[in-house]
Amino acid sequence: MYPLDPGVHFTSGLSDISVNMGNRGELECKLSSENCEGIWYKDGEEIEASDDIEMKHDGAFHRLILKNCKEEDSGKYRFEADGRKTESMLIVEDPPRVNPDDLADFSKPVIIKVGQSATFKLSFMGRDPMKIYWYNEGEELVEDKHINIEKSLTHSRLLLSKCQRKATGEIKIKIKNECGTIEGISRLIVLDRPSPALGPVEIIEASSAVLDFKWRPPKDNGGSPVINYILERQQLGRNSWMKLGQIPGEPKYRDTDVDHGRKYCYHIRAVTEQGISEMMETDDIQAGTRAYPGQPSSPKVISAFANCINLEWVPPSNTGGTNILGYHLEKRKKGSNLWGSINNVKEPIKGQGIAVKDVIEGIEYEFRVAAINISGAGEPSTPSEFVIARDPKKPPGQINDLKVTDSTYTTLSLGWTKPIEEEGVQDEAKGYFVEIRPAANPEWDRCNNNPIIITSYNILGLKSMAMYWVRVIATNDGGEGEPKGLDNYIIAMPPPVRPHFTDRKMKSFMVVRAGNSARININFVASPMPNITWLKDGMPVSKLVTISNSDNTSQLLISTSERPDTGIYTIIVKNMVGQETFSIEIRVTDDPKPPGPAELEQNVPGTVTVTWTPSPDERRDDRLHYIVSRRDSVKRMWQTVADHLFNNKFTALNIMAGREYYFRVYAKNDMGLSEPSESPTWGVTKKKGTLRFSFKSLNFESAPSFLVPLKTHSTPESYECYMSCAVRGDPTPHVTWYRNNISLNTNTNYLITNTCGVCSMLILRVGTKDTGEYKVIADNALGRAECSTKLTVNALDPVWPLK
Repeated sequence: MYPLDPGVHFTSGLSDISVNMGNRGELECKLSSENCEGIWYKDGEEIEASDDIEMKHDGAFHRLILKNCKEEDSGKYRFEADGRKTESMLIVEDPPRVNPDDLADFSKPVIIKVGQSATFKLSFMGRDPMKIYWYNEGEELVEDKHINIEKSLTHSRLLLSKCQRKATGEIKIKIKNECGTIEGISRLIVLDRPSPALGPVEIIEASSAVLDFKWRPPKDNGGSPVINYILERQQLGRNSWMKLGQIPGEPKYRDTDVDHGRKYCYHIRAVTEQGISEMMETDDIQAGTRAYPGQPSSPKVISAFANCINLEWVPPSNTGGTNILGYHLEKRKKGSNLWGSINNVKEPIKGQGIAVKDVIEGIEYEFRVAAINISGAGEPSTPSEFVIARDPKKPPGQINDLKVTDSTYTTLSLGWTKPIEEEGVQDEAKGYFVEIRPAANPEWDRCNNNPIIITSYNILGLKSMAMYWVRVIATNDGGEGEPKGLDNYIIAMPPPVRPHFTDRKMKSFMVVRAGNSARININFVASPMPNITWLKDGMPVSKLVTISNSDNTSQLLISTSERPDTGIYTIIVKNMVGQETFSIEIRVTDDPKPPGPAELEQNVPGTVTVTWTPSPDERRDDRLHYIVSRRDSVKRMWQTVADHLFNNKFTALNIMAGREYYFRVYAKNDMGLSEPSESPTWGVTKKKGTLRFSFKSLNFESAPSFLVPLKTHSTPESYECYMSCAVRGDPTPHVTWYRNNISLNTNTNYLITNTCGVCSMLILRVGTKDTGEYKVIADNALGRAECSTKLTVNALDPVWPLK
């Protein structure tokens, strides 16, 4: 067997292309053979080579080249070789085009004077239809009485008439068709006279012989630079203006022809090639005005001694336009209103500090200083702080009794007592600095920049559960004392608190319908933050159970509960101080399934005992109980004869002969009732016949005995509890009920009946006090019998979730 030869085939076919008109277009394909010729077609007709069409065969490649594409060159092209073919589309597009020379001429700015017209024109080529837009500074122009736009197939012209200065800006034309867009940008410059010069003037010098001032140039120079400024001057009180001539384009002037004390006003006009601006008038300027310096800073006390106080200050920022010649210093005693000079005004202090020796030991002083220039002394500074002329104090000692008074996860409160004073060793503390550092950082950070005078401080911004060292430093005028710290590091947390739960009544039992959500919220207090663990029946809870914890709350959520979720859930809250636990039973249940078939039997005349097999849900729901209903053939209405039965037997009383009886047994739990279990029909018929009497001496007397004993009961709190038994004896025995050996026959809280030998007792609302042993004693002249049982009351308080 030999493989079949596939023959010549295309390894690369033609592809669709788009070409702008006048450009070169090229179609290319590749065959599997280099020695195969082919034929080119356009729209089904064979193509022949020409000046504008070139066909090339280069090995396996075949090319068709259109040198100058025209609109009629658009169409479907095909290449065939050895019975194989490939096709593609060539589309000739004609976007807007502009001659480069025309575009260069259009780009040149158009410069006109205000009120004149400006014309912009641009020729173009391209496929119709064309859309043409004109813009000035990005805003599209719309025709109005000053804007005229001409459009044709080959050009567009924009005419702007009576142009104003605000029309100056970029002029743009946008030409668009279905094939593309082209833009041309030019600029319009409208020349006008400049706007007025800008004030107010800034006075450089105003002395008795010279007025030197400057101003700001016009905001808009009208498109031409400012050449000169024309100035006029008027002396205050006169009507005439004196021309000062033209000055070069720099906006400042120095007038030396002034009289001391006179005030002058100036008119200033800007000059450009386009004209002269409107006049700007200055405020009145006085020649020879006294300019006093501003206030220096308040004197700062560098050091103080019994016979000398050293001061320093900072010069004023406003010198009054001249150099500062010196300073004048004054002092005042505390409690006095009089300031006294330390130096003569004519002999100013040359430096920015002085040692004041004219002081009396023990007296408290304050100081102020004034700067002096050629005009004289300016306003004095604000007074310094009071300082006592005395030798330097000794730094204070260490503080005492440093302790933590309160703490949280982010704050810490400290308290301490003042250090002890020792004359000549350590003086009184005037303030305190508090410093802190993290346990892992050797650098101390100061909490307060200025000393505090109270002996307590709150540190803010701590990191929760981080370890810190703290210390306090006492300070006074003599310096800082030795720091005093705590003996051990502290942890940013509240004072330790053993976990305990905060809810007063915590529910320990919860019933949930299968499919609903179960949610348990536990509130607690603990410090530091505890570890919280949830268990189900002593094992970690399933991953399907969602646990959400916060500082004081933990929540357990079962979003969709199922019967296997039933169990005892325990929360363990534990920290370094201790732990606390709490358990809650969650019962996931549903409407109960009905009990098994009901059966009837008669043990005592006039009674019927109903028995039934338990509901399948009885084993997994200890709160499930039964309800028995009865209907007879006379009344034909169902009535409940027993409720809250926790066993599977009930004895119905007052069964009358000649009637048919029907019984239904329901299972009931916290969710609702089951379907009923029907009993067979029970009937006692009266038979008619001949009554014959045969007298015989018979003795029916017997000692009491129990036919049906008491059953053990386990009942939830607040439910009903029904106990019953059957006894016989002749003569009829006397029956007495006991709880924990105390007679109940006269207790009105218990409903006791004895009908035809069926003894029953009903407790309407069971409480924990009813727990205990119950006994029935029957006695007559022939003997005595007793029967006992136990009642257990479950102290469970159910929480009913929303459905």
